[in-house]
This record gives sequence, structure tokens and C-alpha cells, in this order.
Amino acid sequence: MTDELLTVVVRKREQHAAGVVALELVDPQGQPLPAFEAGAHIDLHLGDNLIRQYSLCNDPADNSAYRVGVLKDPNSRGGSIAVHERLLEGTELQISAPRNLFPLAATDGRSILVGGGIGVTPMIAMAYALHAAGKPFDLWYCGRSRSSCAFVDDLLNSVFADRVHLHFDDEHDGAGVDLDRVFDDADDSSHMYTCGPAGFMEWVMASATSKGFADERIHKEFFQVEVETGGSSFEVYAEASDITVTVGENQSIAQALTEAGLKVRVSCEQGTCGTCLCDVIEGIPDHRDVFLTDEEKEDNDQMLLCCSRAKSPRLVLDI
Repeated sequence: MTDELLTVVVRKREQHAAGVVALELVDPQGQPLPAFEAGAHIDLHLGDNLIRQYSLCNDPADNSAYRVGVLKDPNSRGGSIAVHERLLEGTELQISAPRNLFPLAATDGRSILVGGGIGVTPMIAMAYALHAAGKPFDLWYCGRSRSSCAFVDDLLNSVFADRVHLHFDDEHDGAGVDLDRVFDDADDSSHMYTCGPAGFMEWVMASATSKGFADERIHKEFFQVEVETGGSSFEVYAEASDITVTVGENQSIAQALTEAGLKVRVSCEQGTCGTCLCDVIEGIPDHRDVFLTDEEKEDNDQMLLCCSRAKSPRLVLDI
């Protein structure tokens, strides 16, 4: 991955459903943008040190533009509000090159894509890629109501429309999707991918596990989680920078290091994206993220600086 930023312009802005805008971003000179794979996201630099990540939801075979869908979150920490208020057609902004933390597995087995609400966005790119590769898949798009869900018409008119299944709770007496149907055609070669609200994802993943899916066949991308904050203060020694800080009771490691003059790259600030991942040289982290797997957390050799803390009085980090 490169840290070089790209300048793009908002070529098209569309209102999709209640509170969702779809943005089409292009190179100002009309040049192709860097290629990307299904599941990738970009960082939008929104000013005032505000950086937020959004999944690319267009066909990966077409890199003439990037398309993202952004829900205006009533509990926004600034990102989605900035997108909705500032990113009008013709606006220039900087973005990162695409990064992929949610790739499709290298398998010819069936892929089951389960998106909840705006979490459908990476699934759209995955569906394009799977269709182009001639691989079997089904895309399940779930939401509370048709009016609140974006990209419905796009999906129903897509080249893979016959693989799209829509479920809106208010059209089924408030009931959620029947997960027995979702996993009906699954076998030992099937992989499941899910993105959406945390509670929805946990429900889907628990069902996949009960159907016999091994952990390595369950793929997830959280876009918003409740982060446990605060705790006892502790010391952090940034070995590469030779800086020692005390992390306060209601302060993150990233904040403490930044205040000491060390530049720490952060994005989601919720432990979902991995931008602030750092190697641990000494000490025991208190992992509070959803980015690392349980096995990776047990190794205690990496941690996320935006939300995780320490179980030991002192951490030595490679930063």
C-alpha cells in the first residue's frame, strides 16, 4: 500500500433512499484511477484531520471512476455529515489508493454475500467480480424497509439480478430474513461474507457457525461498533521514536502519542479498519478492536492504537 494521496472530483452525486448519497469520484484529468479488487475501500480526506473509510461499490473491472455510498448517521462523529454537507458535484478532495481488508477468498465454491443496510456496498463489487469469473454466488440484501435501502434498483437491473435476494423487515411483519434459506445451498466449499450493523452481523455469523462454517470460511467487515473506552492509566514507550508517554484513563494510545508529537495514522477510530495497527515488542495489550482475529489477539504481538489499551503497566511499541 502507498501513502500517496489521489486528487479526485465528485462527478456525480445521487440521493439513494432515505439519508444515503451515492458519489461517483473521478480523476480531474479524466485518467484511469488505480485498479481495485472487490471488497476494497478508500479513505476520504474530509478536512480538519477528518478521515473516513468507505467501501467501493462499483464493478472492479471499471476503474474510470470510484463509487461509494454514504449513510448520514444520526450518531455521526463528523464523517458522514461532512460527506453529505460538503461533497457536492464538482468538489475536489483527496483520497487514499484502494486498500482491501475484505477480499474474496480464492475458491470456486459458492459465495454467500449477506449485506445489512449500507453494508451492502462491498457486496455489490463482490457480486460483479464473481459474476465476471463465472463463480456461483447469492447476494442477500436485508434492511428494515425498501425506502431506507440504497441501490435496490441498481441491483434489480444488474447483470447478476437473478442472484439478488431482497428482504425488507416491514414487508414480512417485522421479521428478519430466514437464515435457513440463506444457507440452504451451502456446503463445505462455501464461503460467507457479511457487512452491516454489528448486531445484524453477529446474528448472521452465529447462524453460519451453527451451519458448520469454519472460521476461515466466515468473512466479515464491521463499519461501526460500540467501542469500550477508558480504564487505568499505563505507560507506553515508542521504541523507534524514543518517546515515552502516559496514557490517561480516558485517552487512547494514539491520542497520547499524538500529543507527544508523534504522528499516528488513524482513520475509523473504532478498531475496525487496521490503519493504526502497530507491532508490540513488550507488554500485554488489552484488545478492544474487531479487526484482529481471536488467534491474532492471543499472540499479543500486534495491537490497534485507536481503541485498545494495556493489561500490563507498560507497553513497548515499534513506532
